[in-house]
Amino acid sequence: MKSYAAVDLGASSGRVMVGRVGPDSLELAEAHRFPNRTVRVPEGLRWDVLALYAGVLEGLRAAGQVDSVGIDSWAVDYGLLDADGALLGNPVHYRDSRTEGVAEKVWATVPASELYAATGLQYAPFNTLYQLTAARASAQLSYAERLLLIPDLLTYWLTGEQGTELTNASTTQLVDPRTRDWAYGIASRLGIDLSLFARLRQPGDPAGVLRPEVLEETGLTGPVPVTAVGSHDTASAVAAVPAGGERFAYICTGTWSLAGLELDAPVLTEESRAANFTNELGLDGTVRYLRNIMGLWLLQECLRAWGDPELGALLLDAAKVPALRSVVDAGDAAFLAPGRMPERIAEACRATGQPVPESPSAITRCILDSLALAHRRAITEAQRLADRPVDVVHVVGGGTRNALLCQLTADACGLPVVAGPTEAAALGNVLVQARAHGLVGDLADGRRLLTRTQPLTRYEPRGDAARWREAEARLTRG
Repeated sequence: MKSYAAVDLGASSGRVMVGRVGPDSLELAEAHRFPNRTVRVPEGLRWDVLALYAGVLEGLRAAGQVDSVGIDSWAVDYGLLDADGALLGNPVHYRDSRTEGVAEKVWATVPASELYAATGLQYAPFNTLYQLTAARASAQLSYAERLLLIPDLLTYWLTGEQGTELTNASTTQLVDPRTRDWAYGIASRLGIDLSLFARLRQPGDPAGVLRPEVLEETGLTGPVPVTAVGSHDTASAVAAVPAGGERFAYICTGTWSLAGLELDAPVLTEESRAANFTNELGLDGTVRYLRNIMGLWLLQECLRAWGDPELGALLLDAAKVPALRSVVDAGDAAFLAPGRMPERIAEACRATGQPVPESPSAITRCILDSLALAHRRAITEAQRLADRPVDVVHVVGGGTRNALLCQLTADACGLPVVAGPTEAAALGNVLVQARAHGLVGDLADGRRLLTRTQPLTRYEPRGDAARWREAEARLTRG
């Protein structure tokens, strides 16, 4: 057996997990978990990337001797380096307001339909393309010699080597999903200098070895290689979907819900663009065809507003609330910014003429019903747009701990839900490292190993599908 450190950074916390892989075994243990806090400064919302890096170092120290390290994180955000390789400032948070109204300026040069046909990426106000456009006149960008996406930035600090991992690069809206290379024409028309990016890396490529200073600080004995993994956490999570065959949908749950299909080629039709589906790149030439949904962010923000009550008891109370009394559009950008989430949910219900949930349990039930409904809509539309029927929905990530959400998703989709693994991104990270070292075969081989070794829970659909159609109609009328 060999040991691999999977650094998995989410929007609210980071963790260093240790995966032990053998010929027919896959074990995962947490070495260290640390918060990922948003910091509001006079210029706006920022990531405390130095605290994240310190957490990574502490995690590697706790992990002990490993055969490789891999890093995955959320997408689209980046750090800028000067000519000496020094960071020019804390990375801007994707929820910062600087991109408000920027998309319309981009579309004036490259119409939205043309942009989608070239890059296949859904409209989201925080896409790296829009962030770079918003930053065009900034002093930081004018001094920048290199742009590194978050996992690549941390890899650079660990190894001294620079690269741009492909699955994460595909979220920038600057990659052509057909060629799996930069969309040079789009970048040129929008005045974006692609030389800011380091060379593209594939999942499994070597990304250097830990620097002597890192070895000294972590107590590890070198050489310790760093391996490029699916550095977008969703790419790693989808790699860890324990599916057999092709007829499956997936939902990666956490702060966001990413719901969709794994395809061999992108879907670049105008109908797909209008439905706001994205084509992001995955392992082994695959495309992650999915829709972004607000996810458990809605509940996380409510819990924060309520003083962080005990979640288990709240979910038990929510299960007793009548189903589908009120629902909101969980994909609405109105819920993107932090703050006042219970009030904003109430306002959305009021605007669509539905009963306004007032108690925490009623608001929680509204959120979970709304997420299940959004999952239903995304999976139903993905099947139609991609002409790919599915027989089962795999739910992976933190939402697998929420049995009520998993059952509601099965009910809404009218399909069985297989929930697990919970730490899908870390497991996908580990599997790519193990593949690079010859312990695991192709994507299907890794999924078979997951099915044999990871606990999974199955939820069968129940209830009346007509009630979900009626709830969806309420949002359409609204």
